[in-house]
Amino acid sequence: MSFWEKLGLGLKKTSSAITGGISDIFTKKKLDSTTIEELEELLIAADFGVTTAGEIMQKFAAQKQDKEITDEEIRTLLAAEIEQRLAPCEQAFTIDSAHKPYVILMVGVNGAGKTTTIGKLAAKLQQQGKKVSFIAGDTFRAAAVEQLKVWAERLNIRVFAGPDGCDSAGLCYDGLNAAIKNGDDVVFIDTAGRLQNKSGLMDELKKIVRVMQKVIPDAPHKVLLTLDATTGQNAVSQVQIFREIVGVNGLIVTKLDGTAKGGILVAIAAESKLPIYFIGVGEKIEDLDMFSARDYSRQLLSLPKA
Repeated sequence: MSFWEKLGLGLKKTSSAITGGISDIFTKKKLDSTTIEELEELLIAADFGVTTAGEIMQKFAAQKQDKEITDEEIRTLLAAEIEQRLAPCEQAFTIDSAHKPYVILMVGVNGAGKTTTIGKLAAKLQQQGKKVSFIAGDTFRAAAVEQLKVWAERLNIRVFAGPDGCDSAGLCYDGLNAAIKNGDDVVFIDTAGRLQNKSGLMDELKKIVRVMQKVIPDAPHKVLLTLDATTGQNAVSQVQIFREIVGVNGLIVTKLDGTAKGGILVAIAAESKLPIYFIGVGEKIEDLDMFSARDYSRQLLSLPKA
């Protein structure tokens, strides 16, 4: 099964809700003030965000109000509008070989799929011939360290870990020195995500960055935030918080297959303007793939691949 097909299955709950709602609304043939309002409510329910949903429908009203229109035309126009809004966030994920090792700091709340995402990304980079290693920086969760070790064993990757509860910044310092000695191309640093203790997390992540820069002055080269799509609008606030804490410069959105609110990518893009490098629709390595604004938008509206 191609990723396009998997994406379609993953977004099925959201696309069914949107397209079914559009069909119900368009028992009439004209896009009038009532149908515009109903469409706006449909987009808000899919987690597009109030502001974005309102902007989209204002544009529709200006172009199409009181004109004859079919539900397929509505879906096609909506998909094009969504794609246009998401296109700036579609950027290729590349490793700058001028930096060796290239340090990727992975952040996100506990349970968002951060550690699994590290494993999946590492597998992709291995396929490109990169020598990858892990640093198990989430030192307060033994389960996270064990999960990273499972991925490391599966991929035959070296993982640098310490005893439970050890200082994560010190661990990163030693781990980066080991990566340099080992000639690694890419190092992933897993981190804690205890947002209920925001100030403590902020201090810890800032300390990690300060300490790693004693080893590699321009590290981290990429700060990736993993977001769980099923959390809806909470994901938008997480972007704001982690950006404030540690300068996030790229996003990965997981668990799109578990939500009826797949419009959250549109809300995230509108609020953050950050690159969305990958999206995930399942547990397997191949279920994480590069984000395509066109594919996402068309699957969201149950349209064929363009």
